[in-house]
Amino acid sequence: MAAVLAASSIGFAESKALAVQIHLDRAGFSCSTIDGQWGAKSENALRAYEATRTKDRRPAASPEQAFDWYFADAPEPFKVVEVTQADLDALVSIPEDPAERARLDRMGYESIKEMFAERGHLSQIALAKMNPGVDWENVKPGLKLVIPDFPSIAEELAAGERGRPNRPKRPEAALVKVSISKSQVCAYGADGKLLALFPCSIAANKAKVPPHGELKVTSYVAWPNYTYTPDYTPPGKKVQRHIWPEGENCPVGVAWMGLNLPGYGIHGTPRPESIGFTGSHGCFRLANWNAARLYAMCRSGTKVVIEP
Repeated sequence: MAAVLAASSIGFAESKALAVQIHLDRAGFSCSTIDGQWGAKSENALRAYEATRTKDRRPAASPEQAFDWYFADAPEPFKVVEVTQADLDALVSIPEDPAERARLDRMGYESIKEMFAERGHLSQIALAKMNPGVDWENVKPGLKLVIPDFPSIAEELAAGERGRPNRPKRPEAALVKVSISKSQVCAYGADGKLLALFPCSIAANKAKVPPHGELKVTSYVAWPNYTYTPDYTPPGKKVQRHIWPEGENCPVGVAWMGLNLPGYGIHGTPRPESIGFTGSHGCFRLANWNAARLYAMCRSGTKVVIEP
């Protein structure tokens, strides 16, 4: 680990809380945005992981103990990556005007900081701590960064293409449960085993929260576009809708799993730091990397249960 961390902030990156967040995420139990700060989402991820691993040991009393018990011999959690000219060329500037957004080719990342934080499932603050001294406003090709080692979003989405040869493998979910009170999405195998846990956000307006009960995935789209409809149109005026293109900063993120309830679905978001808070229009929002992973585990027809 020392070699990988040579270019990073050793004290921060060697935090056992940070390492546990990374290893839990790798196992499918996400705290959403990795930041090294131990809180409720990290605790929920750890407890869910423990429930699948062992029945003969009391729960770990701290992230430090969890690291020592479960992950001390786990593979290296970090990798060194290099910023390329292609990364810089892929950046976009997203205008505020809805019509101008519709003219974009893609709603991609707006900064290298945003791009590499998302690649490492990190908060942008954590990325900066892990890579001190970087001038994020003047990044050049060849810059080396330390980030947690995860498959790319494109690789996760490819795992959902079941006819594609040599695709990455993810366990198939027979059931997805969405807990309104816990703000989390859980995926289960055909044997009832918990496969993954993802924090989510739900509608701020309780009237727009889907009713409790059984639904199913009926549409299944990687890199969806988004139809923007203004919240208000003056009387007598025609509603001006705009189709915004795909991309990491598309309002529905990198993946859409529509439900058999018109207008409702599980999808990604360009603002992973907002996960866990209310604010969507009725759908269930996941961090983009979690939406991509759930996409890889589901298919059209996957059973979805909405719980209180």
